[in-house]
Amino acid sequence: MSKFGFISIVGKTNVGKSTLLNKILERKLAITSRKPQTTRNRILGAWNHEDMQAIFLDTPGVHTGHKKALNKYMNQVAMHALKNVDLILFIVDRDRWGEEEERIIKQLNGSKIPVILVINKIDRIKNKEDLLPTIEKLNAKFDFEEIIPISALKNKNAPKELYEVINNYLPHGQPHYEEDFVTDLSKEFFISEIIREKAINRLGDELPYSISIIIDALKEDKKLLSISATIYVDSKSHKPILLGKKGDMMKSIGTAARKEIQFEYDKKVFLELWVKVKKKWTDDVNWISQLGYDLKKYEN
Repeated sequence: MSKFGFISIVGKTNVGKSTLLNKILERKLAITSRKPQTTRNRILGAWNHEDMQAIFLDTPGVHTGHKKALNKYMNQVAMHALKNVDLILFIVDRDRWGEEEERIIKQLNGSKIPVILVINKIDRIKNKEDLLPTIEKLNAKFDFEEIIPISALKNKNAPKELYEVINNYLPHGQPHYEEDFVTDLSKEFFISEIIREKAINRLGDELPYSISIIIDALKEDKKLLSISATIYVDSKSHKPILLGKKGDMMKSIGTAARKEIQFEYDKKVFLELWVKVKKKWTDDVNWISQLGYDLKKYEN
């Protein structure tokens, strides 16, 4: 009998949630970076495996100490994902447990949704027996259904191992989506995320949080995908950093983004990038809405 259900992937920033989703789906759906707060929106991905269709919801990392409108929105999205699903995968980074994890546990208390704790990045631990005290410690914090140590980045068997566990918790039911359905993300959103990923992976620690991408124009035929996009920064001082010496940084970002977009859509890509300043956009509710983030949808 078939199984179908929704699964939220939650955790603090930079614990490997998006890497895990991409590994499970065997394709790049969510952008990744070593920089925290890379994921800003809810990413939906469908996994059809044997007699199961699982709909994963990758979420922004929960973080504290940030009061801007964008940060509040990201936290709301993450917390909303703890409701109305069939299973929660709570991702943590080895033994790094802090305020963000405690906040998630607080939200989970009283919930009837089963929670599986996934301890990620165990490839960095030489002696796996060192994990045992950590597992005992975390198990005492919450009544997890199971605790699974994995390496989302390096373990090729992670999807198979997770399937065997996930399948036990999803309800019986017919698939809600066609077998070839992968995501509900628009092409414009996905392309803007690719551009943003290439930018944040090439910039310093401060600038990645203050850039946003808007696709100004997108035209497509059988052989060519033409894109015009603007990268916005929230300060005039950031613009020359993004441009780079003689435009070298923008050229590097554009080249890398164009190559990946070509790979994803299997056609020639013309990509035109611009840089503009939108002061303090991360605290501008109207501007954040223009970027495609549905603020009202995730209000508490």
